[in-house]
Amino acid sequence: MYDNMTLQEAENAVIEEFSIYDEWLDKYEYLIELGKNLSEYPQSAKTDDKLIKGCQSRVWLDYYVQDGKVFFQADSDAIITKGIISLLISIYSGRTPSEIASSDFSVVEKIGLKENLSPTRANGLVSMIAKIRQVAQENK
Repeated sequence: MYDNMTLQEAENAVIEEFSIYDEWLDKYEYLIELGKNLSEYPQSAKTDDKLIKGCQSRVWLDYYVQDGKVFFQADSDAIITKGIISLLISIYSGRTPSEIASSDFSVVEKIGLKENLSPTRANGLVSMIAKIRQVAQENK
């Protein structure tokens, strides 16, 4: 979705997209739509080693490295969580490990995502970001 943009441009585009909506209910609807557009995740890849620890709902994250860039694939069994992971991978997939590792992930603060989630979903968001960072660090 943001493939032809720098990481900063992608983060700014997300901030702009979320600023269109005044109410958080509308932002949740947008997240749900993002989740529906997530690429198909193979059932056979829904294994325990791909589960993100710390999420109340189940979130699977897989990745591969190609031409020095990390590409993520994910799924969740919860609709809002699926939207959240979809948003994150739309921003960070296809980036170099160094780009991802150097990101402060402040986009989630700037769109107000973290403070508008339930505590368990906010913890899940933190766990998703931590896993994406870990993948970047391991592949630098």
